[in-house]
Amino acid sequence: MKKVFFLVIFFLIILTGCGQNNEKNHNENAQNTPNTDREEVTLKVASLIPPMTEIIELVKPKLAEDGINLEMVVLGDNVQPNTALAAKEVDANFFQHVPYMEEFNRNNDAELVPIVPIYFANYGVYSKQFNSMDELPEGSVIAIANDISNIDRSLTLLAQHDVITLQEKTGTYYTQADIIDNPKNYKFEEVDLLMLARMYDDADAVVMTPAYAAPLELTPKSDALLTEGVENDFAITLIARKDNADWEPIQKLAEAMTSPEVRRFLEENYSETAIPAF
Repeated sequence: MKKVFFLVIFFLIILTGCGQNNEKNHNENAQNTPNTDREEVTLKVASLIPPMTEIIELVKPKLAEDGINLEMVVLGDNVQPNTALAAKEVDANFFQHVPYMEEFNRNNDAELVPIVPIYFANYGVYSKQFNSMDELPEGSVIAIANDISNIDRSLTLLAQHDVITLQEKTGTYYTQADIIDNPKNYKFEEVDLLMLARMYDDADAVVMTPAYAAPLELTPKSDALLTEGVENDFAITLIARKDNADWEPIQKLAEAMTSPEVRRFLEENYSETAIPAF
């Protein structure tokens, strides 16, 4: 009986050891196996037109690798993306420069914040009838955007090239009231940003970004009478809110949008119109 008892004890010890080894191996395998059950996060970004929308689509697969479902919301005008962001209907937007954002904040008691500049959209003056600014006759109509930050930008561009002279800036933005010398008596017609391309047929000249000149098959390098360059504060920027600016998906998006892949995309497809700002 003693022999039977010791044999039973012996087999129980062996079985216990095997069970512990199997549990240890199972735990080790679990640690080495990627977690494919990670909860997906949806990140909504509002935008308007190419190349902004194309950049968002370009980085979407990269975000997916980090469990972030990047959902682009394409809106129809240059007011809705900020309104939607401030109302928390989207998490970020990508369509504007910082001075435009700051003006929205002032007018709407909002707290939108810049995350990272992506590219400079080289502002230019275009004319269907004339090949140089010198050809524009006295009294010509020049169309400019009607929001205060882009009025400032348009007038600054023209002053940079001595088309007009502006008094020393006393406020945040230049307005037409700041013009102190206009040798050719140009008339500046302020229109909605999205109407600028249509004004190409009606006005003597139009001041606009490449995004609105592109549908007319115009580029700053080849067709603009005057251009702005990159020494300015008007880079197209990824924007979020103060309350979510540090959220990891926003930071991952900023990282992806300033990657070598995005730089290469801009240089290969928009070399004349979108100059990387990173």
